[in-house]
This record gives sequence, C-alpha cells and structure tokens, in this order.
Amino acid sequence: MQKIYESADEAVSFVEDGATILVSGFGDIGLPFELLHALARTKVKGLTIVSNNAGTGELGLSRLFKNRQVSKLIASFPSQPDSLHYYDAYEEGGVELELVPQGTLAERIRAGGAGLAGFFTPTGYGTELAQGKETREVNGKGYVYEEALTGDFAFIRAHLADAYGNLRYRLASRTFNPIMAMAARNTIAEVGTIVPVGDIGPDDVHTPGVFVDRIVEIGNE
Repeated sequence: MQKIYESADEAVSFVEDGATILVSGFGDIGLPFELLHALARTKVKGLTIVSNNAGTGELGLSRLFKNRQVSKLIASFPSQPDSLHYYDAYEEGGVELELVPQGTLAERIRAGGAGLAGFFTPTGYGTELAQGKETREVNGKGYVYEEALTGDFAFIRAHLADAYGNLRYRLASRTFNPIMAMAARNTIAEVGTIVPVGDIGPDDVHTPGVFVDRIVEIGNE
C-alpha cells in the first residue's frame, strides 16, 4: 500500500466536513503544523478538534479557528494568552468547548485506541466537570465515568518514518502521537525524514505502520 504523499495538501485532501480530528502536540512540541496549515487552505468546516490546547499566535490550530472551520474543541488547556483566534470564535458562539483534565484526555484517547468503552476515574469527581456523568463509589472513593475518544483522523508529527509507516518520535515531541495514531480510523503523519525500510530498528519503532495511513516528508526545521 502506497503511504507516501508528495505534499501536506495532498495528504489532507480527503478530510470532509464534520470530521473529528485528533491533533497531537503539547504546546508547539510535536504539533503537525504543516498538516494543519494545509487543512486551513481547504474549505472543510464543522470540524471537531481533540487537542491539548487551542493553538497559539497565527500558527497551527489558530488558523483553523481564524477561518471558522472548527465547531467543537475537546481540550485540556484552551485558554493560553495568545490563543486569540480561538477566543474570538468561542465568544462569537461558533465553537463549543468540552474541557477535559489532561490526564483524563490522554486516557480517553488511549481507551479509544484499545477498543474500550470508557473507564472510571477519581479526577473531577464532585466538580462541575462531573455534571451529567455517571458516578459511583468504590471502596469509599468517588469516581466519574469517562467515555473513550476516537477520531475520524489523527494528525501527528514524527521525526522518522519508513515507507511502511513505522514511526519514531524525538524525545518530548512524542506527546499524544502514539495513542492518537491508535485511536483514529485514518492517521496522517508529517515526518522530518523518510528513511529506507529497515533503518528504524524494530525496538526503536514507537508507532507501528499498521496504525499509519498517509505520510508526508516536511523536513526537520
């Protein structure tokens, strides 16, 4: 199966209106900037974005909010001072926000990739975040039921890839990448360098190619 695409624009060309997209990254680390910028050049709208944050400045996710392409955000930290385009869209009433604690967000995505329906966590019990959700006590401690999260697409960023889609991340840039690749029906990876098959040792593969559908080489700058 051919997984390598010539450009980010070509790689994201099959994203449709209303899609749910898992976007990797912690702040700007491990964020698939080129895929997001390519998506911002399309007319796709009504997107649900699952991400740690809402973008900063004029780059990455900020361009999608600026273009009013996002209708819902599921995030743990959307309120950074320079998330101006998200703020504008939210205050206009154009974006619904689902606020999720960071650890819970990661576990919801991991559960989705593992094929689980959800899980019980003590995080958020007794707070506004638990309103409308199932709760129960186990051994005298309160827990909240959180549903698993999956996506139509995952946009991720890797340091190395081979033609089979095996990926290796660099240090902290791994972030949400591995679990998002597993939780999406279609995973698109922008990578710094595509290397020959076999150059990434089996023990050095962080995401196996079975979870990756499209790859585009964008360089490491």
